Amino acid sequence: MALKDKDIDIYNALKNEEKRQTEGIELIASENYVSAEVLETMGTVFTNKYSEGYPGHRYYGGQEFVDVIENVARDRAKKIFNAEYVNVQPYSGSPANSEVYFALMEFGDKAMGMSLAMGGHLTHGHPKVTYSGRAYNFAQYGVDESTHLLDYDKIREMAIKEKPKMIVCGGSAYPREIDFKAISDIAKEVGAISMADIAHIAGLIAGGAHQNAFPYIDVVTTTTHKTLRGPRGAMIMAKAEFGEKIDKAVFPGMQGGPHDHIVAAKAVAFKEALEPSFKDYARQVVKNAQILGDELMSKGYKLVTGGTDNHLILVDLTNKGIAGKEAEVALDAVGITVNKNMIPYDKRSPFDPSGIRIGSAAATTRGMKEDEMTKIAHWIDEAIQNRGDDEKLKLIHNEVIDFCRQYPVPGIK
Repeated sequence: MALKDKDIDIYNALKNEEKRQTEGIELIASENYVSAEVLETMGTVFTNKYSEGYPGHRYYGGQEFVDVIENVARDRAKKIFNAEYVNVQPYSGSPANSEVYFALMEFGDKAMGMSLAMGGHLTHGHPKVTYSGRAYNFAQYGVDESTHLLDYDKIREMAIKEKPKMIVCGGSAYPREIDFKAISDIAKEVGAISMADIAHIAGLIAGGAHQNAFPYIDVVTTTTHKTLRGPRGAMIMAKAEFGEKIDKAVFPGMQGGPHDHIVAAKAVAFKEALEPSFKDYARQVVKNAQILGDELMSKGYKLVTGGTDNHLILVDLTNKGIAGKEAEVALDAVGITVNKNMIPYDKRSPFDPSGIRIGSAAATTRGMKEDEMTKIAHWIDEAIQNRGDDEKLKLIHNEVIDFCRQYPVPGIK
């Protein structure tokens, strides 16, 4: 019996979401579309299996095929990122980061991470409200006040002063390439472990469009969705010397049985990332972000750092007389999905910040290129200029729907 005959509420929600994704332009920088093969793998019988432990060392029987998928996933990830050690069991990015901290630090140890308000991530030691900020003593570094770029000299000065056990780099709203060697050199100078959270840029690294964190960084975490175009999940990679401690921190330290159907889907996505076409994809993602950013700047929008080296642009809307929340709502009304976002040294609140964050990965997956980015920039500008004008927004929305029908979403028939 089909889902629509068993549970009409969930079926309707599913179909409505398919329609939303098909008829809209997804520009949230942390989202992407998986292939039909990855989508298929997530819905397989591997979801029925419990597999606590690791290949060859499980706590339950019947693991011969689970061991195959986990070993394949690890081997493919090692090849993509030139990693000595890989653990593909983490459920998502935040748990993966917590597992690294749990493996390699003691509660209360000093660490350094990039401030969320400056483009970092909650799990990089954001104070008071996060596990990492409460369990460990994080010092938060930011970006230069005028250029909004990472200042590696200032990070070094902070590291010498704070003497951290770990230095975490990587961001969720930083539009420029990260110098992993510089972070590694600073960590070595002060005797710290270097960690990179590459969740946003993993696909760009896999496709050769961003510097790899290895061999410079000691430990690397990433989600497997976003630019890597895999299922929602994560993995931890590291130099071999850290592997045993990380394995124990993941299981039994912070997780039980892995989600085997997701591990299998990770393996499928990693195979796709090893194909030559993925390099073309990664390069196009960056090109698209740069064209979109250039087009918006030509219309008077201000970009944080003046552009991008990766998949995302951070738009400062201050000079447009509109805040990020209002812009997000206006763009939603025309079928363009972005998220409101703080800009460095923002004077507004996180709930109604001065900027919006825009990413090119999902649109690129649908086959959109430079010309399409020019059209999207036009609609973004039109929607913001005509916010509050329901009739005008409806006309723009109809144009967006007609446009999107030319670019199928993988896995949606």
